[in-house]
Amino acid sequence: MPENPSGDPTGTAVEAAQDGHDGTVDAGLTAVAEAWAAAIVSNDAARIASFMTDDWAIVSESGIASRDEFLAFVASGQLTHSAMDLVSRPRVRVHGDTAVFSVRMTNTAHYGGRRFDADEWTSDVFVKRDGRWLCLLSHITAAAPESAAATSTAR
Repeated sequence: MPENPSGDPTGTAVEAAQDGHDGTVDAGLTAVAEAWAAAIVSNDAARIASFMTDDWAIVSESGIASRDEFLAFVASGQLTHSAMDLVSRPRVRVHGDTAVFSVRMTNTAHYGGRRFDADEWTSDVFVKRDGRWLCLLSHITAAAPESAAATSTAR
């Protein structure tokens, strides 16, 4: 797979047309992702849950966590977020009532009294249920530092 030195997974109009959708779906899913990020920063477990399916899970470097586990950390106050921002142009691929939304995000979280600043690539799988997009699965990967990205593309 070719390296992308900018780290921005932008799609072209041709790619969107090949996927069988226009920018309306992309904009709608981006709005959902931004509203979900705002819900996470609100640290309101019920508000966050309203964006997830009942069987949502997150995959990270520490393994797989369920919706209930994640929301319990939020509800207890052990996990809070003070910032969460989409920092690249999202890549959206729609397959019927399922969509994959990938974007680079930064966030500031506090867990167990310690602050964590993250720069991550996230991929979320959304499913359309009762006319709403809900997240079924989230996967996060730490973004490579800019210097490492530039070095890997020079090889």
